Amino acid sequence: MNKKNIRLLGGAAGIALVAAIAGYGVAQRSAEPAPLAAEAPKKEAPAEAPSDSIAMAEDAIRQAGIATETIQAGGLGAEIVSQATVSASPLGEAIVTARAGGAVTRVFKRLGDPVRAGETLAIVESRDAAQIAADRSVANAKVVQAQKALAREQYLYKERVSAKVELEAAQAEAATAAAEARRAQVAAGAANVTSDGRGVIVASPISGRVTSEAVSLGAFVQPETELYRVADPSKIQIEAAIAPADAQRVSPGDKAIVELPDGRTVEARVRAVTPTLSGETRSATAVLDVPAGLQPGLAVRVRLIPARGVVTKSIVVPEDALQSFEGRDVVFVRTPQGFRAVTVRIGQRSAGRVEILSGLQAGQTVATRNAFLLKAELGKGAGEEE
Repeated sequence: MNKKNIRLLGGAAGIALVAAIAGYGVAQRSAEPAPLAAEAPKKEAPAEAPSDSIAMAEDAIRQAGIATETIQAGGLGAEIVSQATVSASPLGEAIVTARAGGAVTRVFKRLGDPVRAGETLAIVESRDAAQIAADRSVANAKVVQAQKALAREQYLYKERVSAKVELEAAQAEAATAAAEARRAQVAAGAANVTSDGRGVIVASPISGRVTSEAVSLGAFVQPETELYRVADPSKIQIEAAIAPADAQRVSPGDKAIVELPDGRTVEARVRAVTPTLSGETRSATAVLDVPAGLQPGLAVRVRLIPARGVVTKSIVVPEDALQSFEGRDVVFVRTPQGFRAVTVRIGQRSAGRVEILSGLQAGQTVATRNAFLLKAELGKGAGEEE
């Protein structure tokens, strides 16, 4: 092979090498977009939103004891916070007594038992009851005798045997006997005398449950002594003590929020406000109508929202709802999947309530009691991401 051929072969090899390198570069450029397209969805996914959200089912929320509340606009000036007590309404509690003195011979109901209106709770054997029953029998017998005498006088007067004055006297005697019989019957009914006339029936005037009893077999009881107390749990009310200055702002029909010891809230309405102050507390009393289900004697806290209150656009939440997370104040808002931490700007604090100036909207539902559990869960998720 001569030098000319060697140079030609070398040039061809160089050209082939350059073409290969160029082809490799083109291939690399054409292949680069494919991996970028595959990674694009990961870059488009939001990174911060999931870190502030907590997925939690309804059962898990209930088991954790996390309470929620729907917030409304109004500000601290629109609320009157008061301590209150659940009590039985005047129509929801009855004191049951014996209408006559005597010995307790039968007991049908005990503490906690359900009763119906008119149901017998106990029977008291009484001499007074026997006397009342005897008076009733005597009065009924006199009525029968007076009616027979009247019928006889009517016949004699018709036959022109007796004078009219005698007929009128018989009519008066019959009317007097009937009146006495009615009196004896009413007395026996008021005493609730048994059918045999030996005792009186102790019966409940309302339906409900026995909440108090002071009766034992064989015990002697005086007339009108309290033996039972029956309460209807469906007829309750709440009595809230409010300051004199606040009482002037509250009117019947105003809305109220009742905070229960377990963190739940119940809506109520103001039924009445006492016009005078209590001699012991020097405060007025607001009486609230509340749905059934609360136990009489339960101590609660009430937030009254008077229609004449100072209304602002600020939101007020319980202090338990406000949490500090990563140097910011957050409130956990309920979502379909669970909760979401929302950064808020706070204002004044008063009586366990915090004013939210921005970050929340009226109508949202936020976590209140045990909201710190959501903060702990959110912090755990942030630590796992790191």
